[in-house]
Amino acid sequence: MTNQEPLFFNRELSWIEFNQRVLGEALDSESPLLERVKFLAITSSNLDEFMMVRVGGLNIMVAQENHTPDVTGLTASEQLAEISQRTHEMTRQQYTCFNTMLEPGLEEIGIRRYGPHDLNDSQTQALSDRFDREIFPVISPLGIHPDGSMPLIGNQTMHLAVKLREQEAERSDRVVILPLGSPVPRFITLPSDDRHAYILSEDVVSLFCNRYFPNQQILECAAFRITRNADMRVEEEFSADLMEDMSALLESRKDSDCVRLEVTASCSPDFLKELQTLFAVPPGYTYACDGPLDLQAWFQISGLRGFEKHQAESWPPTNSPRIDLSENIFNEISKNDIILHHPFDSFEPVVKLVESAADDPDVLAIKQTLYRTSSDSPVVAALVRAAENDKSVTVIIELKARFDEARNIVGAKALQQAGAHVIYGVKGLKTHAKSLIIIRREPQGIRRYLHFGTGNYNESTAKLYTDMSLLTCDRVLGNDATAFFNAVTGFTQPSSLQKLAMAPLTLRNRILELIRFETERAEAGKEAAIRAKMNSLVDPILIKELYKASQAGVLIQLNIRGICCLRPGVAGLSENIRVVSIIDRFLEHSRIMHFTHGGDAVALISSADWMPRNLDGRVELLIPVESADCKQVIIEALNTFFSENVKGHNLQQDGTYQRLTCDNEQDAIRSQQVLYQQAVQAEKQARLSTPTTFEPHKA
Repeated sequence: MTNQEPLFFNRELSWIEFNQRVLGEALDSESPLLERVKFLAITSSNLDEFMMVRVGGLNIMVAQENHTPDVTGLTASEQLAEISQRTHEMTRQQYTCFNTMLEPGLEEIGIRRYGPHDLNDSQTQALSDRFDREIFPVISPLGIHPDGSMPLIGNQTMHLAVKLREQEAERSDRVVILPLGSPVPRFITLPSDDRHAYILSEDVVSLFCNRYFPNQQILECAAFRITRNADMRVEEEFSADLMEDMSALLESRKDSDCVRLEVTASCSPDFLKELQTLFAVPPGYTYACDGPLDLQAWFQISGLRGFEKHQAESWPPTNSPRIDLSENIFNEISKNDIILHHPFDSFEPVVKLVESAADDPDVLAIKQTLYRTSSDSPVVAALVRAAENDKSVTVIIELKARFDEARNIVGAKALQQAGAHVIYGVKGLKTHAKSLIIIRREPQGIRRYLHFGTGNYNESTAKLYTDMSLLTCDRVLGNDATAFFNAVTGFTQPSSLQKLAMAPLTLRNRILELIRFETERAEAGKEAAIRAKMNSLVDPILIKELYKASQAGVLIQLNIRGICCLRPGVAGLSENIRVVSIIDRFLEHSRIMHFTHGGDAVALISSADWMPRNLDGRVELLIPVESADCKQVIIEALNTFFSENVKGHNLQQDGTYQRLTCDNEQDAIRSQQVLYQQAVQAEKQARLSTPTTFEPHKA
């Protein structure tokens, strides 16, 4: 490796490579058609958030004239230029995929999108009637004032820009905006011989928009969508009421600066320039899309009923034989530690644990962290019920969880009204740890039941994300977890933790200690290996430590789903490091680690990725998994992940990813499928081994 080559990959460009791998799933002709449509929608959703947050943050740096380079030597403006080039190319690939592969395929199976010129007379009349009945009364045209002042244009909402000319006036042309968001549905069904025929709302409104503007000439209509900067934060140091300030921040996002303009490719150059000026679009961030905007909306098409044979095979979560939900859940956990690998293992035991605690008269208190929950969350409902049942309920709910702020505010208010003690996280940090303590009075005394997880207390995403849960009554972990909660709720330094490591205090150092132990072993000529799985690897301190370990001879395998700033396979630096990324039907989300540790294997789960924001700017937990059975689950899962040769990609020295392939179908290992089949087999085996019992009817 030459001195001129950077030690790291740029974080933003690495993320784009991740989204490119997701797009690869949409391009994969071997996958079911509607599964490919779903992955295309995911790439659009991912890109939306990237623009709002990462591009938004870089724009703020440019506005502040911050020219500080990142670890790869790129300034904010240089990164924006590179991102613009890469995302324009990605957008072109998205629409090539949609236009030449997916939409023709959809038409073949009977899902057809109609344009205004495809309609017959009866369809046009049916749409006209529906427009007059359901759309015309709902949409209010938004005029632009002659002084240039703008109405509020919603973030990432479909709009139609209409250029008008008064037929009997000398006024110059003007622009009016028609908002097409809720409650107007994006997909409007049509009477047709097709199994499912639809037309897009922007095409319907464009077809009949003259009804809004009688006596005016419509010069042009163009569908557009703007993305606003969402990288905005509350100044917590000066915040007297965090909930009130977070509510104000949500309002301020509605009219923040535009960071991207998407417009239909048919928009004329002059009209496009006018829109760019109106929204003050940054140079290089206008995207003329050769197809319908907002491909994220095609999630709805991917899940259409009646087309199941074109969707991915159903893999419903299984009931893990490690825990019998027909028994008292507290008795089950008291027998031995339990580890669950979601979504292969159902998340139901975690929900049942909270619900059982809410109703159990012997439960005295519940302490829990909440970062992201579902709407109508059964976990929040159980905590409310527990508080109403006069249990002591303490909830650390993170109001600063981006894009979940509004939901968490609603949950916090419900908990407070029920009498729970609610803490809005820690000033200056996000509380991202996933932890639950249940204090229960039992004949032998007080016992603490614990849950630690790598994912959120969200039963909906637990069916879509791979995560791990640890259920335990371990006394030392109970002491540590209590100290952790007391520190956060009492705004104090935690007492010394024996087993848990906590960011931003000790977690980084614990990982460094484990890496250095392996390095020392390798330097002494002994076996040493590190295997870790996480979402992102960005932290330069940990990356440099991994380089040192590689140079000492430590064999390092990393499963990094998304961003990876480490350069693997470089002679003299990282030739002993392999990085694989798996993109499959479930979002790889678990953070798990295994260190050989001189034969006394160390296995851990964590809420934290190896990123500066997690290690230094969040409250996170690193939890040792010590039970031999639970430890083996982690080790075997890692074995499976690193055997992947169907949905995996190897990171190359130059930052590109190479898709793993298997020439012999019999040797193909698709890790998620293997893990699911193992879970199904374990559940089946447990059923078969359960003795048959006869229960007589009572007289």
